[in-house]
Amino acid sequence: MTQQRAVLVTGAARGIGRAIAERLEHDGMAVLACDLEPDADGPGVGHAADLATREGNRGAVEAALERFGRLDAVVANAGLQHVAPVAEFDEDRWDQLIAVLLTSPFLLAKHAWPALRDSGEGRFVAIASAHALAASPFKSAYVSAKHGVLGLVKTLALEGADDGITAVAVCPGYVRTPLVERQIADQAKAHGMPEDRVLEEVILAPHAVKRLIEPEEVADAVAYVLGPGGRAMTGVPLTMDLGWTAR
Repeated sequence: MTQQRAVLVTGAARGIGRAIAERLEHDGMAVLACDLEPDADGPGVGHAADLATREGNRGAVEAALERFGRLDAVVANAGLQHVAPVAEFDEDRWDQLIAVLLTSPFLLAKHAWPALRDSGEGRFVAIASAHALAASPFKSAYVSAKHGVLGLVKTLALEGADDGITAVAVCPGYVRTPLVERQIADQAKAHGMPEDRVLEEVILAPHAVKRLIEPEEVADAVAYVLGPGGRAMTGVPLTMDLGWTAR
């Protein structure tokens, strides 16, 4: 069994998840970097899993325990997006988003719970987005799932209190990731505007500070939550949205 603290990070091949895995590995944690298509050259120990399935989530936890002999933290980060009006929203895409964004964090918590309890200081972190606190048009599945994740985190915090398990939802605004970049064409179609206007007029519109957040900034927040300074944080959103929800 490794003496390092061990963490499972999902969606770790790119974007926010990769930045988190890199930061936590740099901080001395053993990292299982889980993704549908892991990057062999990325941080941590790569593990392939389809988190839209029950087997994929259970297998990811089992792989971390088999590799490290322990599991002290879970960072549920994997995500995807679909932009469309409710009347046109594809039902299969709804199911897929709910599976990855809401059911996966639940399943990861369920299967990791005994190990987090045994850790004595288990931590569960969900990357929940400012959309856990506010809504945007054309994102019914994403907003619904992220609101649900915040509710899940609150429940985990109450259930884990006696066992030393904390749960926090990190809620960033728009982050400079491939997920955000891929939204531009869909947002242009949904709003009926040219793509070159989407970033400023749609994506950054809710931010009081008109810039994208960098993945490393989210990684810094997660590292804080998982470190000594995060011991008192549980059942709450850690909001880093450049003023979005201040309005």
